[in-house]
Amino acid sequence: MAYDPGALDASLAAAVGSDPGLLMELRLAFLESAARHVDLLGRARCDANWELSASRLKSLAASFAAPGMLALADEALTGAPGDPVVLRKLRAAIDDFGQD
Repeated sequence: MAYDPGALDASLAAAVGSDPGLLMELRLAFLESAARHVDLLGRARCDANWELSASRLKSLAASFAAPGMLALADEALTGAPGDPVVLRKLRAAIDDFGQD
């Protein structure tokens, strides 16, 4: 699955304008929060913690209009808790967003 960091940048620009400093700060906040939720998913030891972290990640992705991350959060919610494939995909998505 290809991730489109441009969609995140476009939604941020639409929300706050073209201030490059503010855009970078919001982008960083998104990436840090997403990474924190993926870390919590990786450390979840029960279904409830997995579902809570995946739901929060889904909300974050929806708030920042990040469709690729949103789809992966949905995949986590509908899949098996602790699924290493989903975790790898999520980590790869964060890396893709961070390299743009």
